[in-house]
Amino acid sequence: MHIAIVGNIGAGKTTLATKLSQHFKWDLYLEAVENNPYLKDFYEDMERWAFHLQVFFLNSRFNQVQQIQSSSRSVIQDRTIYEDAHIFAKNLHQSNLMSTRDYENYLALFQSMISMVKAPDLMIYLKADLPKLIGQIEKRNRDYESSISINYLRNLNEHYNTWMSTYNQGKLLTIDVNSLDFVANPEDLGTIIEKIQGELFGLF
Repeated sequence: MHIAIVGNIGAGKTTLATKLSQHFKWDLYLEAVENNPYLKDFYEDMERWAFHLQVFFLNSRFNQVQQIQSSSRSVIQDRTIYEDAHIFAKNLHQSNLMSTRDYENYLALFQSMISMVKAPDLMIYLKADLPKLIGQIEKRNRDYESSISINYLRNLNEHYNTWMSTYNQGKLLTIDVNSLDFVANPEDLGTIIEKIQGELFGLF
């Protein structure tokens, strides 16, 4: 099975993916953040580095999907190739941080790739409001995230909600994490695990 976690920056995707990987004994595929050569430059000058960053993420995610599809093991993935196009690149273009020429070039590349991609068996959307996202981002204290604007996060949230409202590629489980703390509270993690089991195995 291929399970994927989607959601805005700071929603808790990596933490939850890691915990679910340990619980279900799933292979874990994380987002290429630490070794991303464009991320720091992007947050300092979004307009200059937007296209470079998005192509790097798209290629990285496509390579992940190829590995996942050729694996015989169950996998949980932190963020999907769909978000690269439907959320981040789209937002950059609409915010005038990526030119129409670059955006159309990017979308053509995405369409070529997506024809070879199978959707996850289950998509888990971590839905979080701005105060939750900002609190989580501040808590993990990554240098390159210190310059993220509230407006940027707000725009991403709007794109996520729009995309999720029309998602029809496979099973979707939306989890409102605003009042959950699955790190400090084992009961919250247990609730999420039960919901996932219900979606995957029909166990309620």
